Amino acid sequence: MTTHMGTSSTGGKQDPALSLYHLLDPEVLANPYPLYHRLRSEDPVHWDYFLHAWVVTRYADVITVFQRFSADRTPTPEKLKTLGLSALTPLAEVMVRQMLFLDPPAHGRVRGLASKAFTPRRVEVLRSHIQDITDSLLDAIQDKGHMDVIADLAYPLPAIVTAELLGVPTSDWKQLTAWSADFAQVLGNFQHNPDRSLQVIRSLEEMSAYFRAAIREQRVHPREGLINALLTAEIDGDHLTEEEVVANTIVTMVGGQETTTNLIGNGILTLLRHPDQLERLKADLSLIPSAVEELLRYESPSQHTARLAPDDVVLGGKTIRKRQAVIAVMGAANRDPERFPDPDRLDLGRQDNRHVAFAWASHFCFGAPLARIEGQAAFETVLRRMPNLGLVPGPVQWRENLGLRGLKALHVTF
Repeated sequence: MTTHMGTSSTGGKQDPALSLYHLLDPEVLANPYPLYHRLRSEDPVHWDYFLHAWVVTRYADVITVFQRFSADRTPTPEKLKTLGLSALTPLAEVMVRQMLFLDPPAHGRVRGLASKAFTPRRVEVLRSHIQDITDSLLDAIQDKGHMDVIADLAYPLPAIVTAELLGVPTSDWKQLTAWSADFAQVLGNFQHNPDRSLQVIRSLEEMSAYFRAAIREQRVHPREGLINALLTAEIDGDHLTEEEVVANTIVTMVGGQETTTNLIGNGILTLLRHPDQLERLKADLSLIPSAVEELLRYESPSQHTARLAPDDVVLGGKTIRKRQAVIAVMGAANRDPERFPDPDRLDLGRQDNRHVAFAWASHFCFGAPLARIEGQAAFETVLRRMPNLGLVPGPVQWRENLGLRGLKALHVTF
């Protein structure tokens, strides 16, 4: 891209070198942190005229965006029609019902009903079962001396756990994973890709049909899980509609898989790239919970999310107009030196580690406790069973998803 200065709709000179659009460059995607550092240092509330959005990179400002700005950013079918994107209408009709894109009081209503499936008791009961699943996955490759961390562990573990949590057959995990990966393309990318959109719509239709069938089955033969919890949950006589159950089952499934898959893959790669910290952890496995928090901070599975200004707001000395888009970059906030001392150093024993990898405030990920347990089980079991873990030489390929940071594959020996 060129590096000449341009003029934005905000009236100021803008440097294209600071645009998040550079994440489309594989080299920048592989290591976005120098770009984040420049943004945080040179223009922490930056008007990105390529994306037509404000980009916010300081920790305190990201917190403000989570607390005060609107999550209701999904375009209506009417808006899509005016943009010539009517083909995306089925996607919009689902997303407008998902708690991820709702503001209070609608958000609190759906989240309150959904969280009944994620009670601390329910999640804690799953801990020993998660360990069993982890062990069985590693049993299958233990004698080989090598594995692809993504295909052999990071994909199947959260997919199987998520299937159980939803209350659908765990044997369907590969199909659930494929659908999840397609939907994640919408959640994680800025650019509209017509070819990919067709595949996403197909996956959405298949997912919706699958979960409607699961709902019919649940009505006849109830079983514990999120779908049943969403169907039967009641607050002051209020129930979710079937469309709301389907929409929020989808977003919970995708969130439950994508974040945890990326946590495990990014975490193992980070440990292998920091042998001193890897040895520290192997020598003291009681650091595992702290290590998971540091790995979440250091290589956040979810790098950024968008909000809309609820009114004209002044942030970082810039005036953001009502309904302008704001991209909160959690990956940058988690390396803000004003919040985290020596932020580019991996410290598995780091104290006061209140990162924003799981967002903040009312939209804090309610599946975070489950993701943490899965990450803890994965790291501890791999280190315990594979003491000579090493990275296979060669380039590391990151998935082409700008917001949900994860690897295509991670080949290791042991």
